[in-house]
Amino acid sequence: MILGIDEVGRGPWAGPLVVGAVVLGGAQIDGLTDSKKLTKKQREALDIEIRKQAAGYGLGWVSAAEIDDIGLSMALRLAARRAVEAVDKTGASYHEIIIDGTVNFLRDTSKGRFVTTMKKADLLVPSVSAASIIAKVARDNYMAEQGARYPAYGFGSNAGYGVAKHRAAIEQFGVTPLHRLSFAPLVKYANGEVDLEASCAGKFPKHPAVRGNKKSATATRLIGDAGEAAVAEALIADGHEIVARNWRTKWCEIDIVSRRGGKLYFTEVKYRKNTVHGDGLAAITPRKQRQIRFAAELFLAQNPQFGKCEVHLLAADASGEPPCVRQIVEMD
Repeated sequence: MILGIDEVGRGPWAGPLVVGAVVLGGAQIDGLTDSKKLTKKQREALDIEIRKQAAGYGLGWVSAAEIDDIGLSMALRLAARRAVEAVDKTGASYHEIIIDGTVNFLRDTSKGRFVTTMKKADLLVPSVSAASIIAKVARDNYMAEQGARYPAYGFGSNAGYGVAKHRAAIEQFGVTPLHRLSFAPLVKYANGEVDLEASCAGKFPKHPAVRGNKKSATATRLIGDAGEAAVAEALIADGHEIVARNWRTKWCEIDIVSRRGGKLYFTEVKYRKNTVHGDGLAAITPRKQRQIRFAAELFLAQNPQFGKCEVHLLAADASGEPPCVRQIVEMD
């Protein structure tokens, strides 16, 4: 059995990236081909049949904010992993994975060795065609819903691509939370905050922007290491086994990975010399939480021996000299 994988939404200026994954099994569905060669009506009809007849299917979504945080290349890998995980939960079996294109999005996972990449696979391999169709329909439907929420941008017709009407709306009204601010044409909007309530009501301020400025670190690396060590000691005292410290990749890092029982904990440590400006946990923004979740997913993908562990994300606050652990809390 073949697991087919294809992505939709690599190039738009707004909206999520979506990867489809389908195991057709023995299903024979007439009309499967590259989703771009089908009409909207044909895609929607095939989408229903695929979901009805396929042995298993899944979608992996990565938001615009996540794309901005980790980059498009890593976003494609993350979306592919999420799609495959969704298929695996259905119990569908497969012995080969075919990905449309030339990049093995699963190469850093335990399934990477089973992957074949193939140009025009969405045209040639039925399961990949099916993956392209369900991803395209799901993303188009989502963007149509967002088009009703943000009518000036024409998301229902342009799916977030940088067509003339979309560009004109950005110039007039600014950006929305759906926009990918890491894309070159939109970088100038990357600082500040957006009034989401006003945006949803269609009362767009001139050039609002989304997602705030990065703050520079206030503590030296040496003191920061001491803070992490203090947190590690506190975790050990609470029955944790430290699995990794300062686990890093090119794209992300995790301060402490620990295990207690059948649970795996990923801890972000924030150190402040004093608490005059609030505790360290105030620095763990929603964006930072997304980065931590991504790092945890990547760690699990590269360390499949922990795949059955229940995952928890922790935030630790340390302050003073020498560092003292003030609190360790679970993230939402």
